Amino acid sequence: MSNADRLRQTGEAVRAAGSLTVAELAALTGASEMTVRRDLDALAAQGVLERVRGGARSLVLRGEEPPFALRAQDGAEAKRRVAAAVVELIGDGETVVLDSGTTCLEVARLLRSRRVTVMPLSLQAVAVLAEGAGQTALLVPGGRPRPGEGALTGPLTLSSLAAVRFDTAVIGCCGLDAAQGLTAYDLDDAAVKQAALRSSRRVLAATDSAKLTHTAHAFVAPVTALHTLVTDRSAPREAIDAIGAAGVTVRTV
Repeated sequence: MSNADRLRQTGEAVRAAGSLTVAELAALTGASEMTVRRDLDALAAQGVLERVRGGARSLVLRGEEPPFALRAQDGAEAKRRVAAAVVELIGDGETVVLDSGTTCLEVARLLRSRRVTVMPLSLQAVAVLAEGAGQTALLVPGGRPRPGEGALTGPLTLSSLAAVRFDTAVIGCCGLDAAQGLTAYDLDDAAVKQAALRSSRRVLAATDSAKLTHTAHAFVAPVTALHTLVTDRSAPREAIDAIGAAGVTVRTV
């Protein structure tokens, strides 16, 4: 097991159980207790969990969004495939609003070499696109970054979105279900996604399959607001069929 896989498994196990001892995590991962302690210290530094005597406990309550650092490690290869498929759907010369989140950050890494205009909605994506070779025109919105996330929210973000008309919105999600629609964990984040949808001619949803059939508490839009969904090939067939039946083009990669 690679270091990244072991860290991901450790973080997910602690989140699922609420708390675990070093000995329990060593048995789960097959690593030594010394290695587990180092892993726990690293995850605690990233804000994924809290170190306690003899082990660790989760900082994420049931129904809350896992920390960005933990999500960035989860399903990284699938997210890269999804991002590549999304970028194939974007033509040169388009104006794009790019949502926050780990999958959209992978999209930013691929767009920075394209001749497009992009307004990214996270500090991480702003930094990535600013490193481009100069072909990408970067529009930086105002806003207040969400702590630990870097996602831009608030009235300055909403007014930035209202000032531009985009060819394409690339939207991430915390949950996507044919019946419950597109949902987010944070109400301010949901408002930003809604503003991006209103200002865009076409909406591409980019998400890993773990988000399908899941519902977070903040409603963004019905599934019919999407033109295309790009997800990975592990997506449940019943979820894909239901979303497709709503008139959404579904592409699995």
